[in-house]
Amino acid sequence: MALSQTSLRGASRVSVFKDPSCACCNGWIDHLKQSGFDVAATEMPNAQFREVKSRYKVPPDLQSCHTGVVDGYVIEGHVPAADIQRLLKERPKAIGLAVPGMPVGSPGMEGPKHESYSVLMFDATGKKIFQEHPA
Repeated sequence: MALSQTSLRGASRVSVFKDPSCACCNGWIDHLKQSGFDVAATEMPNAQFREVKSRYKVPPDLQSCHTGVVDGYVIEGHVPAADIQRLLKERPKAIGLAVPGMPVGSPGMEGPKHESYSVLMFDATGKKIFQEHPA
């Protein structure tokens, strides 16, 4: 079992790695904070960012605009806070969760339209659907 990273308040700490100019990443961070997570963001240039994704074993086809790490799991892209909370409660054997691309209507990508999208759980052997989010 992964070690828990918690703040003094007891909320799970999410370490987020992101591009400094990405507004949607900031929207996702705000969503996490509003959902009770303690978030620490680190902005970095693109070359360093690719190294982070490699270090945390995020497959190229799942990569998105930001990477988070919480309680031993990797969170890639616009994963809703409720899905992260479920992951932390159930503690499945996995590397983490990902929402590939930037679907409109996902946290941080709010807009007038909503696309359906899937949150994928991935490990070293592949990926499977963790949660569906209809339009």
